[in-house]
Amino acid sequence: MKKRFFFLVVFALFLVITSACSSNTSSSKGGKDWKPGKTIEIVAPSGAGGGWDTTARMAAKVLGEEKIIDQKMGVVNKTGGGGAVGWAYIHSKKGSSNNLFVTSPPMLLVPLNGQSEFDYKDFTPIANLIADYAAFAVKADSKWNSLNDLFEDMKKDPSSVTVIGGSSPGSMDHIQFVKIAKAAGVDITKIKYVSDQDGGALTSLLNGNADVFSTGVAETAEQVKAGKIKVLGITSEERLKGDIISEFPTAKEQGIDATFINWRGFFGPPNMDKAALNYYEGKLKELSDSPAWADIREKYGWDEEFMDSEEYQKFLEEENKSMKALLDELGLAK
Repeated sequence: MKKRFFFLVVFALFLVITSACSSNTSSSKGGKDWKPGKTIEIVAPSGAGGGWDTTARMAAKVLGEEKIIDQKMGVVNKTGGGGAVGWAYIHSKKGSSNNLFVTSPPMLLVPLNGQSEFDYKDFTPIANLIADYAAFAVKADSKWNSLNDLFEDMKKDPSSVTVIGGSSPGSMDHIQFVKIAKAAGVDITKIKYVSDQDGGALTSLLNGNADVFSTGVAETAEQVKAGKIKVLGITSEERLKGDIISEFPTAKEQGIDATFINWRGFFGPPNMDKAALNYYEGKLKELSDSPAWADIREKYGWDEEFMDSEEYQKFLEEENKSMKALLDELGLAK
């Protein structure tokens, strides 16, 4: 009987010790010393060459070259649905600490207009990195030389002007134009917006099949330099620095009291481990503060716009309300 009691006591002690060790291991894994144990996959939910892809590839490049992150990183493109295909893929990686993705306003707009079952609340915001801006371009020989010229005509007859962009109706290229036009006094419910998601928007502008091209600042510089288009206005608070783009006037300096920020940052899958979140948040802050990343920002005309996870979450909540209000007015919210 005594032997049996002795073995029971020993077994109980074994369970207690095992449990404590397990707890310590878990605590260590979730602590400040956490590091990724395998290759980090960064998803760009788009094709090559766009804003998501460029941000993902440039971030991975600088993070590696500057030895901010020692682990290998690979960028993967998941195209389709204005980002929805990539988001569905990341959502399937629930709890993973090795899958990240880059996103921007379509993360709000696409779900709001019913084109994705997942929205920003279904993922883990890690940090915002940059602010990019919209540019509204016309052919070089267009009769319009400013946004005010354009909007004066649109106030008289909004549907007489065809606006083209690379995103679907209700997504970024559409909404960035609508926001500025609304501030200028245009009836946004009558704006004629055409979507070309196959990369032909600029060609349509140059061929005369569209009047205004709503796009990103970086996508216009080379065409302006070549003398093919002119930029009537951009959506930043102040003029940007850089060759060519410093010449682009802002909507605000033309008396239109509105801006549009194409924020761009990193998210993780749902239920990302807190230690992993803290790790990536810190590393992205190091990236944002690095001279090498400052060079990348200048090259692409991006502004520094770092937000940590908590700030990012609050920002997204407010942006979501603003975007929903515009979509409601257009009758595009689902």
